[in-house]
Amino acid sequence: GFVAMAGDVTQLLETAQSALAAQEQELQLRRAQQVRSVAAKTAAGSGNIDETFGLDAAFRLVFIRAHFSGGTGTAALTVSLDSANGSAHDTELFRITQAGTNQDVNLRIGAGDVYEPSPWTFQAGDYVRIQWANPDSGNMTWGLELGLALAS
Repeated sequence: GFVAMAGDVTQLLETAQSALAAQEQELQLRRAQQVRSVAAKTAAGSGNIDETFGLDAAFRLVFIRAHFSGGTGTAALTVSLDSANGSAHDTELFRITQAGTNQDVNLRIGAGDVYEPSPWTFQAGDYVRIQWANPDSGNMTWGLELGLALAS
């Protein structure tokens, strides 16, 4: 009786191990799909831009788009890290010197920067902060869109 029971236990363990391996493979596939999927975050207005964007997990910045209409003038648009570790770690990451009417922003993070570790990867609790001083406030309107993807 004991030999048969040991065989049953071995069979049970193999079955459980096989099920766990299949589940792990499915989780890895789902995670790979999430990493490839980009969440678009948007904001709009007619005053200055001071917006923060993030996800509730580690994420990558994929693109920034901004369209400006009406009014006149341009101003610098800055992209910075609003760090979960506090203001001592907040860092300006990128500056577009001229953004405004007839100077839309279309910043796409290059393929070379999307692999981990990327300088465009943020931790859970971090935010990407976009700032821009509207040179024709109230007349010039803006629409901002950021693409964020889960970091691998």
